Amino acid sequence: MHENEISEKIIGATIEVHRILEPGLLESVYEDALCHELYLRGIRFTRQQSVPIPYKDIKLGTDLRLDLLVEDKVIVDLKAKENLSKIDKPKLLTYLRLSKKHLGLIINFHVLLLRDGIERVVNNLQE
Repeated sequence: MHENEISEKIIGATIEVHRILEPGLLESVYEDALCHELYLRGIRFTRQQSVPIPYKDIKLGTDLRLDLLVEDKVIVDLKAKENLSKIDKPKLLTYLRLSKKHLGLIINFHVLLLRDGIERVVNNLQE
């Protein structure tokens, strides 16, 4: 399945979570609910996936943690805050580069309309 198809399925699941829970909860609550929704829809995912950080021929002692890796292709960075910071998109792009993935989604549940809380970040994605 192509990354774009996967992202459509992820967005559908996040809309359902947002519709039921609405804004105002902790990020961890949305993560739990989204994982359950992905499971119900038969979509494979990994929570808190570890990604090593290489530096000058060594692996640093601290790994990155991806909120969700869906179908081993799309990184989902979950948020529950009033505004995204300027570093959120570059951070996800770094995660994509280090994990050799091509598509990431920032999902911020702390918005009235979820479409306003979805940011797509690409890293050399082939259409």
